[in-house]
Amino acid sequence: MKLAVLTTVLCSTLGAATAAPANDPATLGQIRDTAMSSDYAFERLADMTDLIGPRLSGSPGAAAAVEQVADAMRKLGAKVTLQPVKVPHWVRGVESAELVDYAGRPAGLSQRVVLTALGGSGATPAAGLTAPVLLVKSFDELKARAAEAKGAIVLFDVPFDQAMADRGLAGPAYGQGSNYRTNGPREAAALGAVAALVRSVGGADYRIPHTGATRLNDSQRIPAAAVTAEDAMLVGRLLKRGPVKMHVTLTPQTLPDVDSFNVIADLPGAELPDEVVIVSGHLDSWDLATGAHDDGTGVAGAMGVLKTIKQLGLQPRRTIRMVAWMNEENGLKGGEAYYAAYKNALGKQFAGIESDSGGGRPFGILASIAPESVKYFAPLQQALQPLGAGIVKREDHLGAADLHMLESGGVPLFMPLVDTHSYFHFHHTPADTLDKVDPDSLKRHVAVMSSLTWFLANMDQPLGRAPAQAR
Repeated sequence: MKLAVLTTVLCSTLGAATAAPANDPATLGQIRDTAMSSDYAFERLADMTDLIGPRLSGSPGAAAAVEQVADAMRKLGAKVTLQPVKVPHWVRGVESAELVDYAGRPAGLSQRVVLTALGGSGATPAAGLTAPVLLVKSFDELKARAAEAKGAIVLFDVPFDQAMADRGLAGPAYGQGSNYRTNGPREAAALGAVAALVRSVGGADYRIPHTGATRLNDSQRIPAAAVTAEDAMLVGRLLKRGPVKMHVTLTPQTLPDVDSFNVIADLPGAELPDEVVIVSGHLDSWDLATGAHDDGTGVAGAMGVLKTIKQLGLQPRRTIRMVAWMNEENGLKGGEAYYAAYKNALGKQFAGIESDSGGGRPFGILASIAPESVKYFAPLQQALQPLGAGIVKREDHLGAADLHMLESGGVPLFMPLVDTHSYFHFHHTPADTLDKVDPDSLKRHVAVMSSLTWFLANMDQPLGRAPAQAR
């Protein structure tokens, strides 16, 4: 999430499908209350995390998740399509590091460094490599010390600003830190560094590393890893005493691409079946944990939307399409495949919803809609107010990962507006597990997305295209 440039905040048992009523208060309230009384989404999340586990693209876990979600949607009576996607296949391998030389080191001692390889990392020799550490606080400092980077292990020590996250600005805080994770290894490689490390991007400092993607390519694929905040600070203190050398072993592999799928599940519209409202989350996760918040809650929540509407026996005017995206974490190939399939008929993509900010309590929705369209959402705000989720915040551009190309093509996008102050404690770490998800917050999440999805699928007013500034 980010501060809007132009923002308007307005606070304010399966059965046969029936013809859709208008977006009246009674129907919206029924959808909200039905979602709040259901454990369906949490049960599906438990299936995904506890039975399958990690779901990195190209892995057996990712393949199992495709089948699990598709089967669950077929059981609901949805029309299920598996959309082919060719995805990267990167595997982690061995990862270890230790400080082997520094001023004042007692003879025969070394200190372990806790780290984890970053997606797309290259490999060290099997026995590892040893090199001096160059710690920098910014890209400008790296540029100024370019001569020292050659032959060194470059460590980007940029703390995560938890104070920003605590004040509702977790997205911008993450963006500041992740810039060094995604681009730092490439910049270090360009200067001849033998490896690149970044301080983990996240707020809970319990000596847990946070992984994530890089923008390394085959010509620059140096070893790259995230170290814990505590280890980054230790290296910084030792460097004040004198030079520091580190031994690093990373043996990841980039294997040939693998065939995979987006899972698409449709509830066909009664009047405008060729117009589509997408509700979605991404199915893949990083491999350190089970991806409960990132993005199991998004997928399970989207599945819960179809469950809610089917349970009430309602049929929307427009087609409601649940999409479980593949390969959001390290390639966005699922979103690219969907865009390629529909880019010549974007006018039929009425709206898209993407949930990828974790399962924190929702307070409303974010919307990249034209300013004149905000007033249409008053009935939805009224229906969500009993949950304390009646905010509609308009932004010119949301930049949802899997749907950003559709948004750039003018499709209005929506996201749940959720509490993310602790999201980056768990995001991309070994701690992103089912026990971190609050079942009540997930029910609220489903209630907001179900109400929003139904509202969009039955609107009489045209939403128009997303603001031109987004393109």
